[in-house]
Parts: sequence; structure tokens; C-alpha cells
Amino acid sequence: MEITWYGHACFRITERSMATVVTDPYNEAKIGYDALKLKADIVTVSHDDPGHNHAEAVKGNSWTITGPGEYEIGGVFLTAVQTGNKRSKKENGRNMAYVFDYDGVTVAHLGNMNSVPTRTEVDALGTVDVALVPVGGGTSLNAAKAAEVISLIEPGIVVPMYYSTPVAKVKLNSLSQFLKEMGLGKNVETEPSLKVTKSSIPDETRVVVLSYDH
Repeated sequence: MEITWYGHACFRITERSMATVVTDPYNEAKIGYDALKLKADIVTVSHDDPGHNHAEAVKGNSWTITGPGEYEIGGVFLTAVQTGNKRSKKENGRNMAYVFDYDGVTVAHLGNMNSVPTRTEVDALGTVDVALVPVGGGTSLNAAKAAEVISLIEPGIVVPMYYSTPVAKVKLNSLSQFLKEMGLGKNVETEPSLKVTKSSIPDETRVVVLSYDH
């Protein structure tokens, strides 16, 4: 499996001979990253916002999922869990988190989660190998809350998303705040993508920072 980040909360998840997923495609005019030029079988949307629901930017998708449920599409088992976000003036209090099971390797995209999930919500996510976690505050988890959520979910690998970058228009906190919270230095090397197999999942949680520039 390969996971590639395109900025904000948008990732592409691919595996040979299985369905390709794109999460939270954004409207570049509102968000500031490059225009998306992606193809996928499945698009998932965490909540109704231009930074997360621009599904028309993804070509070829035959499934756009916006609500809770369980699905099997193209060999991928997908579980959509609604989380009870704390309401703010900018948010409607509804967020979808998604877990993608690629032949036993599970990836959880936490969407725009902005509060620590309940035990019921954590249990609904199940075992998580890779967690894609918002860390930049704003309308989502800040660094401290993100670290708390990670301790509850206990993934093998954490990929931070939704934080300040030189091109992002949305005002968010820096990645360095999250890295400090996780006990890491500021100068963590970025990777162009993350390639994962079941045997490569570490026993202790590891943070992998991905580049958005492709």
C-alpha cells in the first residue's frame, strides 16, 4: 500500500489490483495548495466544507461517501464512523472518520475531528495500523489533543495533516508544535509517500511526515 499527501486533509491511498481512495479533496481556490489532478474509485468526505468536499476535482470516482456505514468496494473494506465534534461558529458539529482495510492493513483518516473521541467511537474505529491525524488546531485537533487521541487509538504509524504550510491559506498552527508534543525535534525529514505492509508496522508508534509537493 502507498499513501500520498496532497496537502490539508487530502490523501490518496493505493494498492495494486484494489480500489484507490482519495480523502477530503479540497477546492484549491479556497485552500491554497495546487489544483488536484487525481483519479480514484472512492472519494470520502469528512464534512461539508470547501476544504474537504470538492469531490468533482477527482476523476473516475464512482463512489462518494459522506455518511456512516460499512462498505466493501474493489476489495477494500471501509468503515465510516461519525464522531461528535464540539460545535463552533464555523462547524456544524458533524465529522466523519474513515477506516480503510486493505487486506489486513488498516488506515484511519480522522477527518476534521476536533475533540477527543468517546470510548465507543474509538472501539468503532477498531485496530488502526496507520492514523492520518489533524494536528494544527483551528477547527480541528490541536497538538495536545492530537497526542491524546493518538494515545487512545495506539496506531503503529501516525501521519500528521491539517497544519500550517507556506502555501496554505487556512490559518493553522505549525507542525513543530505537534512534533514537540510527541517528543520529537523540529527537523524531522519528510518523505514523498508512505509505503506500508503488514510486516512494516512498528510495535511502538512512529511519526512519519509527508511532503505535499508532488
